[in-house]
Amino acid sequence: MDSVRPVDLTRRALPRRMIATVAAALAAVTAAATLPLLPANAADGTATPAGTDARGTRLVVQGHGYGHGHGMSQYGAEGAARTGRSARQILRQYYPHTSRDKRGGRLRVLITGDTSPDVVVKPAKRLRVRDMADGKTWRLPTRKPNARKWRVTPVSGHARRSAVQYRNRSGWHRWNLPGGRTVLKGDGQFRAKGSLRLVRPGGGVTAYRGSLRSVSPNRRSRTRDTINVVSPDQYVRGVLPSEMPASWHRAALRAQAVAARTYAVWSRRAADGRHWHVCDSTSCQVYGGVDAEYPRTNAAVRTTARRILTFRGRPAFSQYSSSSGGWTAAGGKRYLPAKADRWDGWRGNPHHRWRQSVSRRALHRAYPSLGRLRSARVTDRDGHGRWGGRAERVVLRGSRSTVRVSGDDLRWAIGLRSTYFRLGRRG
Repeated sequence: MDSVRPVDLTRRALPRRMIATVAAALAAVTAAATLPLLPANAADGTATPAGTDARGTRLVVQGHGYGHGHGMSQYGAEGAARTGRSARQILRQYYPHTSRDKRGGRLRVLITGDTSPDVVVKPAKRLRVRDMADGKTWRLPTRKPNARKWRVTPVSGHARRSAVQYRNRSGWHRWNLPGGRTVLKGDGQFRAKGSLRLVRPGGGVTAYRGSLRSVSPNRRSRTRDTINVVSPDQYVRGVLPSEMPASWHRAALRAQAVAARTYAVWSRRAADGRHWHVCDSTSCQVYGGVDAEYPRTNAAVRTTARRILTFRGRPAFSQYSSSSGGWTAAGGKRYLPAKADRWDGWRGNPHHRWRQSVSRRALHRAYPSLGRLRSARVTDRDGHGRWGGRAERVVLRGSRSTVRVSGDDLRWAIGLRSTYFRLGRRG
């Protein structure tokens, strides 16, 4: 997004672009949230494709909001905080019918940027390695063998066994475990006093709290995934500054901390035996570890420690997006209703109202069979907000064919900020 990361918890293309649907695991939930189609009388009338250009060279789109619009508007949270609302009032507005609770435990975070089969870390104080097969732990030396790096790497020919190695000036060498064991019986895990510095395949280094684990996706897999095991609060420390500017009002930061923590705990429950609970990318929530943390956002995490939102005793699916545009969208849950959002339209929100001109070339790339655009019409809307609400069905008529798409498909095909739009008009 810009200085603010627009969040789209459905596909997260967002400010620093903020969230979110969660990858494939959430597809079923998103589908369940779809509303029934409204009659055509809630839709746009036929419009010339450009509003100012009847030749069909450009399509003018006016819209509101950024993201899917479910749950909390991040800009709305900041707008509410600027009027003196507390974090609790903000959460009550965007997630009605939920209750407050506290949860702890551990989260397994998939580190998507570590694409190698091994986990490589820098030496650290009290660095230890653990065999996840039997729980045995060994302290790694700090002086001899003068290691510059340590790694857990798969043993060739063994689906689950791992070797512990160190790197010095002459290269990589196996470290023989005390007690005569030469390899780990299963996956390996690093832990240290303080943070661990993970070395990525390209040479970059990122610090993480908790432990770093090399995990086999399944028993027969010869690949490994890097998993950061942390508490929900440690996790949210690395999420909050990536999802909301650290300079924003404390009440907005606290509301975002609770929403992000709730989303992670919900994801843990929804993981259903998967070897990770939540990922670190825009497919889930952006998580940058220790390097992403700021004092103001850490303070918001401490103030809201362990707090989450629940519905009927279970963690809520606390979706949020950058901007609602003045109306939130129904998310298929009682606590994710479509409702007017009076806080979203404050002066500092660049996404509350927007206008975009789409070129003929962009339309052709998106829909090659269309030909020259002759008209564009929204035929179904969700019934909530200006113009009849968010676009659900769109008909594009061209010189070669007629294309019928969902509002969401059109949004992603031509790069619109949301489905809360109308086509080819002024004003």
